[in-house]
Amino acid sequence: MAKPISLEKILFSQGFGTRRYCSDLVYAELVKVNGVLAEDPEERIATENLILNVEGKDWEYHEKAYLAFNKPANYECSHKTTHHPSVYSLLPSPFVERGLQCVGRLDYDTTGLLLISDDGQFIHKMTTPKKNIGKVYQITTPEPITQKQIDHLLNGVVLDDDPKPCFATACKQISEHVLAMTIVEGRYHQVKRMMAAVGNHVAKLHRTEIGAYQMPADLAEGEWRWLYPEDLKQLSQSVAS
Repeated sequence: MAKPISLEKILFSQGFGTRRYCSDLVYAELVKVNGVLAEDPEERIATENLILNVEGKDWEYHEKAYLAFNKPANYECSHKTTHHPSVYSLLPSPFVERGLQCVGRLDYDTTGLLLISDDGQFIHKMTTPKKNIGKVYQITTPEPITQKQIDHLLNGVVLDDDPKPCFATACKQISEHVLAMTIVEGRYHQVKRMMAAVGNHVAKLHRTEIGAYQMPADLAEGEWRWLYPEDLKQLSQSVAS
C-alpha cells in the first residue's frame, strides 16, 4: 500500500497548479477529500480510492493517467497545432498541466478511439510494432471494395517511402464500401496510403479498437473516460500471429 502523501503534493501531482496555488486552494476552502472539507494542505492523505473535489468538481486520484478518448473530426493530436484546434482543448485543464500526451496520433480528419497518458513506458509499449498490438480501423471508401484489394492488403503493400511491405493483419468486409482493417504498425498516413496502393481511397476513417479494447458504445464524440487495470489488460493483448 502506498504511503500517505501531503494534500498539497497530491493536488500538484494531479495538475491543479503550482504547489503554492494548490495550498491556496485548500486555504480558500475549495478542496474536499472523500467528501470532507480539507483545512490543512500539509495533511497526509492515503491515495487509495481517493476522490478529491476541487472547486466543486469531483476528481479521481490516479498516480498515472490513462484515458480513452473519442476523437472528433477536425482536431489535431498536438499541443502545437497548425490549422485545427487541439484535442487537448477538449480535456480538463489539469490533464494539460500534468503533461498528458496522445498515444500515437490520429490524422485531423480521422475519428475514434484515442489513448492519452502521462506514462512514457505505456506510450512506448502501445506504439511499438514489436508488441504486435492491433489497431482496428473502419474504412469507408467511395469505390466498392473488391476481394482482390483485400487480398493485396493482407499479402502486403509497398509504400513509396519504404521498400519493406506493410500488411493488414486482418480484414473484415462490413459492406460494399466499408472495411474493418487491423494493422500493428503506425506509419505516417498508413491506412490511407495502403488503400491508395491497392487502387481505392479513404473517404472516412474511424478507429474502433486497440488490442482487445473496443471503443465504449456510450462514449460520445469529444468525451473521455479513465482506463482501469482491466481496460489496460485488454489494450495490451496482442493480435494472433
